Amino acid sequence: MSTLLERTETADGYRASRTLPLRVELVRQLKRRRTLVMGSVLAALPFVLLIAFAIGGQPGARNGRITLLDTATASGANFAAVNLFVSAGFLLVIPVALFCGDTVASEASWSSLRYLLAAPVPRARLLWSKLTVALGLSLAAMVLLPVVALAVGTAAYGWGPLEIPTGGALSAGTAAQRLFAVIAYIFVSQLVTAGLAFWLSTKTDAPLGAVGGAVGLTIVGNVLDAVTALGHWRDFLPAHWQFAWADAIQPTPEWGGMIQGAAVSVTYALVLFALAFRGFRRKDIVS
Repeated sequence: MSTLLERTETADGYRASRTLPLRVELVRQLKRRRTLVMGSVLAALPFVLLIAFAIGGQPGARNGRITLLDTATASGANFAAVNLFVSAGFLLVIPVALFCGDTVASEASWSSLRYLLAAPVPRARLLWSKLTVALGLSLAAMVLLPVVALAVGTAAYGWGPLEIPTGGALSAGTAAQRLFAVIAYIFVSQLVTAGLAFWLSTKTDAPLGAVGGAVGLTIVGNVLDAVTALGHWRDFLPAHWQFAWADAIQPTPEWGGMIQGAAVSVTYALVLFALAFRGFRRKDIVS
């Protein structure tokens, strides 16, 4: 009789780790229109710059000073580096904020979040799956831009060494390795934006609010970094280190700035991710 009264907490064969597989979540996100639009925008940027250089003519030194932008047409590697330079400050912030801010909030706005949790998908599993896919798509976006730029630049300007504005050059092979290091650093430096967007996504049912909030706070960080009166306090701002990757494309690379910037970014990101998981675990899901 007692065995008839026993109830199991979960159904036979249920495994929490098998709910909401990464493959399923990835396919869902790849099919969304905003993913395709964001990928198209990033892939189109090198062509826009190519046309701009074709119309504007060969860049040249201004006031006797040569910048990275002035070497854009020197080779495909230079063209790829310039694309990263002009997009790292803002454009690459958009896909990170979009993919990470449109995770939980979009499910809430569609009123499907409670059904996912009732499946049942554990809350931690839901967040891990969505965060992993969002970060993967963010990294893919950052890889897409320089890869397309390298292909376009090589077709237009040829395959050659990366000419350094301060003098000297890096061989094509070395330049490719350094550019991969640059991409990795830019991704790590954007983890703060990812953390902000993801945390806000667990706090609101409006995806645009989470995305816009993350972008807005990132812009505020850039503005504060421009206030030189803050002195050494700016060292604690992730924005202060966003272009530290430029030290990697020197004849003798300097990694100190990149290490400090990565440490600051990862620290902020871990705190924000922890807040997102902690808050969502206690949140009442009504949508």
